[in-house]
Amino acid sequence: MGFVKEFKEFAMKGNVMDMAVGVIIGGAFGKIVSSLVNDVIMPLVGKATGGVSFTDLFFNLGEGEYKTLAEAQEAGAAVLAYGQFIQNIIDFIIIAFCIFLMIKAMNKMKKEKPAEPEAPAGPTQEELLTEIRDLLKKQ
Repeated sequence: MGFVKEFKEFAMKGNVMDMAVGVIIGGAFGKIVSSLVNDVIMPLVGKATGGVSFTDLFFNLGEGEYKTLAEAQEAGAAVLAYGQFIQNIIDFIIIAFCIFLMIKAMNKMKKEKPAEPEAPAGPTQEELLTEIRDLLKKQ
């Protein structure tokens, strides 16, 4: 029973729950950013590069000629699909930039706490000892 209680305490801690919410929101955020990249940014990049789709860029490592990556993969050819790697790098950069902007906005929204007034400095150890000595002398 001790194990179950310990696990329950661990699972219900604020940090674990915050992390779970973060993972769920992160997954949803990843889908939004992937859609932004695939449906908005990459078509613009493709248009600027003359209709080249990054995901279709590949090197054929085997025999035969293939016009598209899908055709090469369907034939079972050994290919180096570097275009998908470029796509993933672009996804990462955009996600990292969006997270940077969100954190920057959150930090800006946080109100700066006013500096707490310093506690008045009390007597030093020497002053206390001198005071005790003087009190003992009076007795």
